[in-house]
Amino acid sequence: MEASCPTMKSKHQQQGKKKNKKLHKLHCSVKNYDWGRPCRDSLVARLFAMNSGSHVDQDNKPYAEFWMGTHESGPSFPVLDGSETERVTLKSWLLENPNMLGQKVLEKWGGDLPFLFKVLSVAKALSIQAHPDKELARTLHKLHPDVYKDGNHKPEMALAVTEFEALCGFVTLKELKAVLTVPEVVELVGAENVNSVLRITNQDGEEKVRELTDKERLVLRLEKQYPADVGVIAAFFLNHVKLTPGEALFIGANEPHAYICGECIECMATSDNVVRAGLTPKLRDVTTLCSMLTYKQGSPEILRGVPLNPYVNRYLPPFEEFEIDCCILPQGETVVFPAVPGPSIFLVTAGEGIMNAESPEGYAVTEGDVLFAAANSEISVTSASELHLYRTGVNSRFFQAS
Repeated sequence: MEASCPTMKSKHQQQGKKKNKKLHKLHCSVKNYDWGRPCRDSLVARLFAMNSGSHVDQDNKPYAEFWMGTHESGPSFPVLDGSETERVTLKSWLLENPNMLGQKVLEKWGGDLPFLFKVLSVAKALSIQAHPDKELARTLHKLHPDVYKDGNHKPEMALAVTEFEALCGFVTLKELKAVLTVPEVVELVGAENVNSVLRITNQDGEEKVRELTDKERLVLRLEKQYPADVGVIAAFFLNHVKLTPGEALFIGANEPHAYICGECIECMATSDNVVRAGLTPKLRDVTTLCSMLTYKQGSPEILRGVPLNPYVNRYLPPFEEFEIDCCILPQGETVVFPAVPGPSIFLVTAGEGIMNAESPEGYAVTEGDVLFAAANSEISVTSASELHLYRTGVNSRFFQAS
């Protein structure tokens, strides 16, 4: 439809040039996956309702993910000149207004955002999964485009809003040896394989009664959520990570992981590629997953942010596509986000205030508001009440290196 309406494109292009706005509010998409939290307990449901101005179902319908970006599976829509009737996707609008992205972003990623911003509300465990690197992603997309929707990789980072639990990466050899004493694991893996790891021979002896470990209690929780799913046992072999609010976990290509519970801000490269192998009713591609994993052992790195000023912490993963800023601004205070050579997306999760982009006119913002900021825009924020704000943009190290 958009390709056959040059007059509509021209109109949106003229609107952007006429006002030369650097800040645009976005209406965003929601996902109701089975593992999401019910409406009454879901941050995703609350943000989506405030962002869209619509009523959300007050029954037990799950609200799992709130998407902010250009991916076609969950597009965002800029509000142009305050119009609520004409809808053009953010991706289409950026193709018409490439100056909003900045020259370096255009040269590297073309006329699209390299990042996808999300909020997750997790009630029960997501699938045990990994995301392919670029080469494998292109191959999988070519072979199975109905399953693997794009040819991009999907490194990601989760920043805890509440207490947040995840499985990520393989446990150390020492922990693995302890796991291989669990009878259910021995039965599944086989005594011969167990002994090759433990380097012991079977010894008769009286079993000692002991308390369940944290990992065993986790496995029992997962078994209640996914009865008879062999993926439950896989939890024994992965690190059980517990994040407190303000802590972040990043996950590279080909690393096994599964989010278990809690709410988080998530950012990733613009992709929706997932290879699954357990804890899911969806398609499982166990062969591909086992062949692609790195099998690195050890605990994942936890990021706690680097303070940029008294109100803003920055989280920098080792991926060039994105970074996350977390801002908690007390009532009556002002903070400035310096101009950067690439685009940003801002999300308000609590409070009220004014956002301004080098213009006499500011935007009144409140919980659920999402704003796109053009490249090379200095953004100032003043709070009317304590304001909680998240920003994502291209990793600042990318600009420093280029």
